[in-house]
Amino acid sequence: MSGLLLVLLVALIFVVLYQVARSSEMVARIQGEETFDKRRNKILAYSMLVLMVAFFIGIYACHRYMMPLMAPVAASDHGKNYDFMFFVTLIVTGIIFVLTQILLFWFAFKYQRTGDKVPFHFAHSTKLELVWTTIPAIAMAVLVAIGLKAWFTMTSDAPKGAMQIEIIGKQFNWISRYPGPDGVLGKRYFTNINDQDNILGLDWKDQKNMDDIIVPNGEIRLVKDKPVELIIGSRDVIHDVGLTHFRMKMDAVPGITSRLWFTPTITTREMKEITGNENFVYEISCDQMCGVGHYSMRAVIIVETQAEHDAWLAKQQSYYTQNHAPAAPATEAPKVDSSKNITMNIK
Repeated sequence: MSGLLLVLLVALIFVVLYQVARSSEMVARIQGEETFDKRRNKILAYSMLVLMVAFFIGIYACHRYMMPLMAPVAASDHGKNYDFMFFVTLIVTGIIFVLTQILLFWFAFKYQRTGDKVPFHFAHSTKLELVWTTIPAIAMAVLVAIGLKAWFTMTSDAPKGAMQIEIIGKQFNWISRYPGPDGVLGKRYFTNINDQDNILGLDWKDQKNMDDIIVPNGEIRLVKDKPVELIIGSRDVIHDVGLTHFRMKMDAVPGITSRLWFTPTITTREMKEITGNENFVYEISCDQMCGVGHYSMRAVIIVETQAEHDAWLAKQQSYYTQNHAPAAPATEAPKVDSSKNITMNIK
């Protein structure tokens, strides 16, 4: 029903515009073309001023509407740098945008055509071309340099002692892996993958795999103020690890291992207080369309204290233990005394 109303509204607008055009043509014939042109130019010039005011009111209204929908404060040290970079970019481009829009609308009003004025035309100005080429080039170079610095920091080697967590995407969920007490993740090969007892294809010949912990639902647990390195991969198609609250993202590409690191600075409990939302959770999402179940590529991230993390880790069983537990000893069958006679009653 709403679609039909929209079509009817568009059709009505076209009818109104057509009738206005026909009316203008009739007025021009009655008043004379020159008189009509002057009047029309004046109306259009003032209309440009009205449109300029409406334009900026619309931008302000969008800002007021969208701001509550934006992510809350950045929950990582990298995120604070990215927010600053975004703020600088917005200020620079915003000033240029506002000035150019004001000049655009004002010039349309100021230099409206009249019968006495003759426009001045010039085909070339080296000085003007240098100005409008050099200034934007310098501004863009500065913005790109700030962005590259942030990117190189995010993808550089993680600090010594950082946590390591492997996050693997597959249609349509995430799988996370934590190193065990040895603090090292073992090797894995895609040829070893099976969904019954080796969902990541761990190499059981590598002793470092024996204590690794796998969380099939992809839940990630981080420690506040402790750097963490994410080792990212994919089992099938291209996914994308999206960490909105930490201002991070990285593609998960089959056959390629990607890495990024950051330091969480706000626990889940603290973010609930900041947002005033008792149901708040950090999330990992897939920011790359990966198939019909793309919407379900979500997992929970918990940021906690070191003590809470250690307590959770102590309760976890290694993936090897869960899937390759030693079989229970077979119960010995009762012995039969063959020396006793067995009597069969046959009727």
